[in-house]
Amino acid sequence: MTISLRPVSGPDEYSELLAIWRSAVEATHAFLTAEDVSFYASRVPGYFPQVELTLATVDGVAAGFSGIASGSLEMLFVHADHRGAGVGSALLQAALSMFPSLTLDVNEQNSQALGFYLHHGFVIAGRSATDSEGRPFPLLHLRRA
Repeated sequence: MTISLRPVSGPDEYSELLAIWRSAVEATHAFLTAEDVSFYASRVPGYFPQVELTLATVDGVAAGFSGIASGSLEMLFVHADHRGAGVGSALLQAALSMFPSLTLDVNEQNSQALGFYLHHGFVIAGRSATDSEGRPFPLLHLRRA
């Protein structure tokens, strides 16, 4: 198995990124209803042009992606079929190599993601009662220890 990283080529790849996003969210965000997922899915493509996107492939197949803006990891999603294979770690390590003081937010209810980031040396630096859309999904603000 070979994990490769490369910049996203542009809007022509956004539908593939959205498919990865949906797979990842459906596998890890049990606290969201189907209506919540649809709400966010309608907004996610609008965020793509605002971040520096990196695509991870496994043996040539799109498996995950990350998005960074101003030293903050704004998104990191791994397709459910590739979870636990090192894709998320590869994306995170690439982000940390560019931004050693990387910060990020994670849904408080997403215990798997929180555990992943804590395992990689992040600590909780704060909390918000709502997400960036003002919806009642608390965010934990993380930074490197």
